Amino acid sequence: MRAPGKKPAKKRGRKIAAPTIAVRLISRVALRAEADGSIAACFDGYSEPLGKFSTAAADRAQSFGSGLPLSSFADRSAVAKEVDLLARRLARRGLLEYRLVSAEDGKDQVVIEPQVPDYWPRLPKLDNSECVVLSRFAYLRRRGNEMVLESPRADALFRIGDPQIAATLATLSTPQKISRLRRQQGFPGIELLALLLDCQILFKLDDAGDGLRAREGDENLVMSDFHDLLFHTRSTEGRHSNPLGGLYPHAGAIAPPPAVRPHWPGKKIDLREFSDAAEATISPFAKLLGERHSTRDFDDQLPITLAELSRFLDLTARVQSKWQSKPEFDNSGPDIEFTTRPYPSAGSAYELELYLAVANCEGLARGFYHYDAGEHVLVPIDGRTHELDAQLTAAEFAMGASAAPQILITIAARFGRISWKYSSIAYSLILKDVGVLLQTFYLMATDMGLGGCAIGTTNIDLFARMTGQEFHAEGPVGQFALGRGKQPGDQNG
Repeated sequence: MRAPGKKPAKKRGRKIAAPTIAVRLISRVALRAEADGSIAACFDGYSEPLGKFSTAAADRAQSFGSGLPLSSFADRSAVAKEVDLLARRLARRGLLEYRLVSAEDGKDQVVIEPQVPDYWPRLPKLDNSECVVLSRFAYLRRRGNEMVLESPRADALFRIGDPQIAATLATLSTPQKISRLRRQQGFPGIELLALLLDCQILFKLDDAGDGLRAREGDENLVMSDFHDLLFHTRSTEGRHSNPLGGLYPHAGAIAPPPAVRPHWPGKKIDLREFSDAAEATISPFAKLLGERHSTRDFDDQLPITLAELSRFLDLTARVQSKWQSKPEFDNSGPDIEFTTRPYPSAGSAYELELYLAVANCEGLARGFYHYDAGEHVLVPIDGRTHELDAQLTAAEFAMGASAAPQILITIAARFGRISWKYSSIAYSLILKDVGVLLQTFYLMATDMGLGGCAIGTTNIDLFARMTGQEFHAEGPVGQFALGRGKQPGDQNG
């Protein structure tokens, strides 16, 4: 019995210890320490030097194999500073992942895989009164025998180790207060929510009201469809860590498809007799089409001139006229500005912009420029030399060339110019416009006696750094190398 008037003591639940964030080498990487203190990362037959470190730091670095607690870097001793420096160098090379380890059983709740080189786990503060919700760009999928949570906006993806986390994510499809989440059975911990918030897989709300799309990000993000942003980030370089390029991933399992489609059954209608007759009166344009080819090596002893570049841009991309119109079927809508240019564009949107990385052009300084198609002028963009070099070197590598192109034209899209009007098909229209413009570049280069080559990939993260533009607002969707070719007649593509 208890004494009259005395309140029963509240039962206190067992406080669950917070999970630990540990820094770990990715599976195919090992560290090698030399007698002189040098440490190198070894992977896939390569060795990447990381600098010289003390014996104590090298000894502690061996724990990167299983996972070194991030909290140990908070110790500002000389050894801790060295280990932190080594970890940052490994992170910049994409050689680390991060474990969120349960304090209860030592198992991984999640493993965080960086998708950009400068990712480092951060834990923004979350109060019990705050409200969070899952981003509409977040998605959960199977990858091999694993479940991964990712988003085209995120700097990292999360490999799910605890099935209960999937249930929490389902709850977060609607806005939830932190205090309510804490009370749920199987709550994964505030640390995971903070990591997801940092990667923009979650975002904060002032309240739990409706209209979530308009409350996540700026106007350009509001106009982006999920599949468009996902395809843009996963089909270009810079914001994912997947294998990229001509790697022949199915060569050992599937025979190469034929260059020409197998015949359809049925009666054939032979067209060759008409084509043979027309060859005698071939037009200059048809001749130009036949002469088009890709040029990957350029004559740096006789570079393209500024006058030639001006003519090339004038005849392929310059604004020819401007006009306004109301939206179709809505005469009361806003006036929309349109232009006319030498190539066709979906809905006359002309969302494509041209940025020139100039390596060797007579009369034009080496640098990075934007082409103002309305004024027909080049505007220099201040930037760091190593970023310009990186862009040119990437183009050289993509072409398999012996040197960088004289001029690299990056075709960027102002995505909102298309998605303001078109739903579901915006990005596909942009890619069609890129194809049209690339063929226009090819034909003009051929007509002018210059060489050119379309390039299949671009680095959207590098472009964002060079221009200061958000990758979802304006980003690269194509590239074209331009210059005076060494032997254009001998290179086909």
